[in-house]
Amino acid sequence: MSTSLVSSARWAFHQQLAKSTLTIDSEGVASNADKAQAASRSIALALAEVLGATRGEKLAGQTAGKNFEASVADFIEATFPKLTAVRPGEWLVWRLSQAGRVGIADTEQFRHLLEVKRLSDQYPELRVALGSDYLITPDILVVRNPEPDESINRLGIIADGESARRTPLRMVNNSQPLAHASVSCKWTMRSDRAQNSRSEALNLIRNRKGRLPHIVVVTGEPTPTRISSLALGTGDIDCVYHFALPELMDVVSRVGDQSGNEMLQMMVEGRRLRDISDLPFDLAV
Repeated sequence: MSTSLVSSARWAFHQQLAKSTLTIDSEGVASNADKAQAASRSIALALAEVLGATRGEKLAGQTAGKNFEASVADFIEATFPKLTAVRPGEWLVWRLSQAGRVGIADTEQFRHLLEVKRLSDQYPELRVALGSDYLITPDILVVRNPEPDESINRLGIIADGESARRTPLRMVNNSQPLAHASVSCKWTMRSDRAQNSRSEALNLIRNRKGRLPHIVVVTGEPTPTRISSLALGTGDIDCVYHFALPELMDVVSRVGDQSGNEMLQMMVEGRRLRDISDLPFDLAV
């Protein structure tokens, strides 16, 4: 049987990380481990070895985070747009950290934030009242371009000039891309980083006008308890995706971390934690 596109993309994703971000230093500590925590060191090292990590010194936190973000974006771009059989559309993947890249206010559901920012800059008293809670900067955005009527009417005259004059899906009504998914990337997790993702999610929920995008987090954190700080709970984040969940579950079982194994099982069975290979399919829902 030939290897599927998603499995091939997952393998390439791990290879890219193993060459750029996932390293093992001279003391045998993996780059996504918390050096001060024994469980984190043992799980991260075993996971890094399974994934073929290179030997080298740990990158600076910001550099590692940007590399991880780039690898996640590449994986999504290589997989999700190929699912047009079940999720038609013209899809784009934006990394908001890239120079010159547009922001979430350039999407249809959040374009009003540009006016909010303009007024806030013009009137200091308004800026004091609003603060900066309305500012939203996801790491990755998946957007859909609006559809021309020629595409909508391909199988028959479905839309015309008399009705459906305000729906943003029609290009005749709207020129802004539609925000489909917000992806937050966390190479590792500490308690403060988990809360940043929750705050970002709540801002998306509060500030949208129209359909809420998918809100997901992708992480390379090796420690089950730290993953649970974000994965457990409902209402703000759709789901947390691990960059190598089957490998992590096997490693945690092999190192004899009973509580960690139980925590992973609880998150997986509770539909709060999935593998990154599940992400493109979940985005197609």
